[in-house]
Amino acid sequence: MVYTEAYIKEKLAKELDAVHVEVTDESDGCGAKFSAVIVSDKFQGKPLLARHRLVNSVLQEELKTIHAFTQKTLTVEQWKQQ
Repeated sequence: MVYTEAYIKEKLAKELDAVHVEVTDESDGCGAKFSAVIVSDKFQGKPLLARHRLVNSVLQEELKTIHAFTQKTLTVEQWKQQ
């Protein structure tokens, strides 16, 4: 299955109660490489590795066919400070 920016964005927003999600398909539309910025209070108190593991668990099935996925994970407070 080929995944879209909209599909990934909707799933992350829903599963992580995210207040902001940006997803970019960096593979010219083939759905093999994505980057994401995710802002959620579910990241509060978690180190970077734990945040990434949380995101990866949400996209567990999708990551079987996505070849590259980069992510920036922020709490709401961190997002406001930018």
